[in-house]
Amino acid sequence: MLNCSIVIPFHNEEANCREVLRELRPVLEAMAAPAEVIVVDDGSRDSTLAVLREIAAEWPAVRVVPLIGNHGQAAALFTGMRLANASVIITMDGDGQNVAADIPRLLAMLPGADMVAGIRAERNDSWLRRKMSRFANSVRGRLLGDGMRDSGCALKAFRREVVDAFMPIRTLYSFMPGLAVAAGFRVVQMEVQHRPRERGQSHYGLGVMLWRPALDMLGLWWWRCRRFPLPEVAKEPE
Repeated sequence: MLNCSIVIPFHNEEANCREVLRELRPVLEAMAAPAEVIVVDDGSRDSTLAVLREIAAEWPAVRVVPLIGNHGQAAALFTGMRLANASVIITMDGDGQNVAADIPRLLAMLPGADMVAGIRAERNDSWLRRKMSRFANSVRGRLLGDGMRDSGCALKAFRREVVDAFMPIRTLYSFMPGLAVAAGFRVVQMEVQHRPRERGQSHYGLGVMLWRPALDMLGLWWWRCRRFPLPEVAKEPE
């Protein structure tokens, strides 16, 4: 049985995908437990898909999922999570900013929780992105009451059943911990490493990082207020 499924979405990351998987491989092999790596190509227009297929040809653990057209990171991530076969799923970005060596630390905390969410303690992004993220996290935390310091950190580990709490919304990556908390799952946080983007270009502008999450947050706030916990069914007397 698989120990974990690593889900990584890629879009026009030909400059990063080989290095991301090269760094990930020894980490998984050192864990000495079966794992799969689901790499989702989100309609890349460069050679990302070709490079991913080359890597999969020599590393059997890699499964390439090519999407028809570009649907966004959330759709690629959601698709990969739904295809995962392991009881534990780990998500990370394909831009090389997450550090694969942090994965065993995430897994070590999982026995006491349903999800371990990474916190970029020393975030290596532009001043504007850091300010926008800090503001968004503050507003989201007050509105949704999830207690998350860095909801947008891609590096997370969680049990397979947590996926049922997620919704196919375009800003899913920002609300995965909040949705898990609202569904009654135990979510803990852990500081992880974060590197500056060394190659390629960021795909996130003002619309992606500010007004779109704001709209979805209002929708999730309404859903959180209106949802009810699933009741337990009483057992019939014997």
